[in-house]
Amino acid sequence: MPAAYDVDLLSDTLTRPTEAMRHAMATAEVGDDVFGEDPTVRALEERVAALLGHEDALFTPTGSMANQLGIRLHVKQGEELIADSLAHVLRAEMGAAAVLSGISSRSWVAQRGLLDAAQPLALMIPDGGAYQVNTRLVVVENTHNFGGGTVQPLDQIEALRAGTQPRGVAMHLDGARLWNAHVATGVALAEYGRHFDSVSVCLSKGLGAPVGSVLAGSRDHMAQARIWRKRFGGGMRQVGILAAAGLHALDHHVERLADDHARAHRFAQAAGEAVPGSIDPATVQTNIVVLDVSVTGWTSAGFMEAAAAQGIRLYPVSPTAVRLVWHLDVDDAGTDRAVKALVPLLEEGPAAA
Repeated sequence: MPAAYDVDLLSDTLTRPTEAMRHAMATAEVGDDVFGEDPTVRALEERVAALLGHEDALFTPTGSMANQLGIRLHVKQGEELIADSLAHVLRAEMGAAAVLSGISSRSWVAQRGLLDAAQPLALMIPDGGAYQVNTRLVVVENTHNFGGGTVQPLDQIEALRAGTQPRGVAMHLDGARLWNAHVATGVALAEYGRHFDSVSVCLSKGLGAPVGSVLAGSRDHMAQARIWRKRFGGGMRQVGILAAAGLHALDHHVERLADDHARAHRFAQAAGEAVPGSIDPATVQTNIVVLDVSVTGWTSAGFMEAAAAQGIRLYPVSPTAVRLVWHLDVDDAGTDRAVKALVPLLEEGPAAA
């Protein structure tokens, strides 16, 4: 964490490897993964595939690459994917589907990122013929980042699958924070995973690994994804050193996500009680809080500057809202510090800064 920040709530990607994780990395058995010969990578891939209820999996350096490989498996050039307007694949992956794969996109508006199956089902056009772009994929994000750590309702996922499958439209799950959804709800990872043709999960957010994501799907799809990973520049060599961090995280850092959820909710409770309308604590299901700072006259830029002066870093999600993300490196003391510094700022408005 930069010395300038006492509490860094910018993102859960900031987590640093624990000493135990570093030891696991240093002692990992390795081989050349491009040739499929890294035993630690294979152990990670097999474990994640089993957890998600799929046949096989592929280790990737980033979550964006895992998502883009998943998209490329299901959609050809000139066809389209659809996702909600705040989805990471549309908002934060730099137009990769269009640039790398010639895929177009359309979106629907989802309140707080919550899935309502009727919206994508009404939007998709799988049989556009020679007149409209054919929809080949629906992307669902769980938990939803810019929606505020929202957990997607299982009944809506099931309804979406029931509507897409007969029409030949695939489903990809951007499950970067699926671990959080699992811990928050108790729904098995495989229960989420079975409704999708491909699933990506991230190891370098709440689980605290330094890098890496995993894409899961059928054995045939993962064989294709391995080829496209190489084409996209993601072929890696003795990468078991990194895969070992992922295995350690699965053993030690999944259930502790409940601590992050509790701390985020505690902050939301304090802010919501002090400034009604800034956040509804009931909507904070996991480790992300999206705070509307405009209710007392702040802009996100102004509030972030004032917070930084107090030693706390945040992330702007709009001109009037900021995001706070709890993670492995923010403990109870850090949460108390955030409450004591940010809630008075929010209450008093920019005139007091």
